[in-house]
Amino acid sequence: MLTTEIIPCTLADLHTLQDIAINAYGDYYLYLWYDGGKWYIDKSFGEATLKKELEDPNVALFLIYADMELVGFLKLNINKSLANESEANSLELERIYLTKASSGKGIGRQVVEFTVAFARERNKRLVWLKAMDSSKSVDFYEHNGFQKCGTYRLDFKAMKPEYHGMYVLKREI
Repeated sequence: MLTTEIIPCTLADLHTLQDIAINAYGDYYLYLWYDGGKWYIDKSFGEATLKKELEDPNVALFLIYADMELVGFLKLNINKSLANESEANSLELERIYLTKASSGKGIGRQVVEFTVAFARERNKRLVWLKAMDSSKSVDFYEHNGFQKCGTYRLDFKAMKPEYHGMYVLKREI
């Protein structure tokens, strides 16, 4: 079994975070975009965006290592409410991005369990997320205790319209 480490990011990790974010995203999602993902990568993983997120006390970013090799990252929004839930009770799992080479090895499951433990430590009762309705990640999240509880539509002009749909999933803890 792989030894997985989930390490908090600091500003000193900005470029490491940026590199793994772009690489892991590129392994899976470039087909969604008319421009091959350039707009989204610039918007989401640009230096200024990541610096702002690293400085936000409501955002927790982590680097994910498997057997001491960097394989992905995790982004949590600590106080982000879902529908009728209060911020105090809810934590959003915004991103688990792993490289294609590291998928299928149990790392994602460990990251979900880390997220649930992180939420419990903060007295949260609910972890929630959005996953693309065209993605196999929905099955992964359902297999790891999440249930569909709604839908959402992305409004990105650079994204091909058939990929705008998302499921909202939640896991009560």
